[in-house]
Amino acid sequence: MISRSWAADVTAPVTTVREALDRLRVQGSSALADDDWVALLGSQGDELDELAHLADRARAQVTGETLTYVVNRNLDTPVLAARLDAGVRPGIDELVAEADALGATEICVQGPLPDDAPADGHLRIIEAIAAAAPRIHIHAYRPAEIRDAAARQGRTVEQFLTAARAAGLASVPGTAAQILDDDLRDVLAGGRAALTSAEWIETIETAHRVGLTSTATMVYGHLETPAQVVAHLRTLVDIQSRTGGFTELILMPMVETNTPPAVAPLAKRRPGVRETRAVHAVARLLTAGSFDHLQVAWTKIDPATARAVLAGGADDIGGLLLDGDLMPAAGVEAGYVLTVADIAAIAADLGRAPAQRTTRYEPVDDHRSPVRTGS
Repeated sequence: MISRSWAADVTAPVTTVREALDRLRVQGSSALADDDWVALLGSQGDELDELAHLADRARAQVTGETLTYVVNRNLDTPVLAARLDAGVRPGIDELVAEADALGATEICVQGPLPDDAPADGHLRIIEAIAAAAPRIHIHAYRPAEIRDAAARQGRTVEQFLTAARAAGLASVPGTAAQILDDDLRDVLAGGRAALTSAEWIETIETAHRVGLTSTATMVYGHLETPAQVVAHLRTLVDIQSRTGGFTELILMPMVETNTPPAVAPLAKRRPGVRETRAVHAVARLLTAGSFDHLQVAWTKIDPATARAVLAGGADDIGGLLLDGDLMPAAGVEAGYVLTVADIAAIAADLGRAPAQRTTRYEPVDDHRSPVRTGS
């Protein structure tokens, strides 16, 4: 049953929040029940500031005083599929070689493969990227796209992912999770959702089983209730306890560009700063011991809110999202570019040190530092 109007700000009584905060401060995260976390999601004012402080302290204990980032390039699957034809320029090899030359350590590929593409198109794209830049980390295909790739080739999800890993795939985006509640997913889809919670979980756990890592995600600030947020985070922790395959948790507000068409008329506003701060702080504390890294979805929130989240539990700002010169619009987030100077300024504001990382949060050799990161 959906009991929240679109992006309504759901706060909790101060006394209830205070009691949960006292338990958290004295007994630690493991002592809190789901009702406590629900209350904390509704914190505001001084209580929200205290919650954010506790989350930031937990962040510092795990990651220290650094602000990490990855140098990457996002490429849209349809754009790459069109370049499987050797006559289309710039080719996949050129786009990837340019990103590699600019210092990218990761190529991210997302988006549905066109219906008229070859049945093995997903694999051919991975092979082409790996051939163009053997040292680059390939982070590609959301759960729905993985399932589509398997179906096109008459394979199981495990068979496709095994073949993709052999071709060069290293990790998959754990996007399309939204909220792992099928009633809510069906409402957002305007009928039965294309991907059920069980299918998302099965696909991600299969990816982990065959040796691939993935991100974990949640989309908040739409019709979900605080209880559904807590249940979603608990589910991600359960998966992590079974597989250990998540590298980070990314919380994304529902915004105009990712609002499902079925509910777009309801989407009159985005989630507010209060909710964004509370969701990130709760996520850091509830998942403590399971997730080391909490990433800011900087392309979906304003800079001031991003800084507030980084001061309230988050430790990573994600990717620079290089555009390059050959085909700047080749990615779905084209035009959103951070520079190393931008990262350094944000880190200085927070009293932290910027640190480039790989997709799996390993340090990067100096020779892989970006030589140019956009204008």
